[in-house]
Amino acid sequence: MEIVVGVDGSTGSHHALAWAADEARRRGSTLRVLMSWELPFYAMTGLVNAPPEDALRQAAASAFELAMQEAARSVDLTGIEVVTALEHGTAAGVLIDALATAELVVVGSRGRGTLAGALLGSVGHAVVSHARCPVVVVPAPD
Repeated sequence: MEIVVGVDGSTGSHHALAWAADEARRRGSTLRVLMSWELPFYAMTGLVNAPPEDALRQAAASAFELAMQEAARSVDLTGIEVVTALEHGTAAGVLIDALATAELVVVGSRGRGTLAGALLGSVGHAVVSHARCPVVVVPAPD
């Protein structure tokens, strides 16, 4: 069984990762840490010279590596099997796909792309709306 957590480098996703790691340790579950990336809209219009897709993928991989390095400084991942994956697609879409095999999905209440003050971000809302397994929304710290 696995617990899936979405990260985007935000403080909220960092807290979600910490919560998910503790829960994975309690359950003896694998922890699958997901980050998504996608081509920006302007790249698909053909109106603007966009960076090559490989460069965008590499930038996302670097951001994911940095987010995991930062998390490793304060999130205890010992004793847990951790699998990381950088997936192409929207954050909501990648996490919704993960619902099919996860025993639990964990998201932060707000990430990088939400309005400041929103209680539940668009990604969390989409995941909760499509849930086929329990979903935990970890609140942002005060």
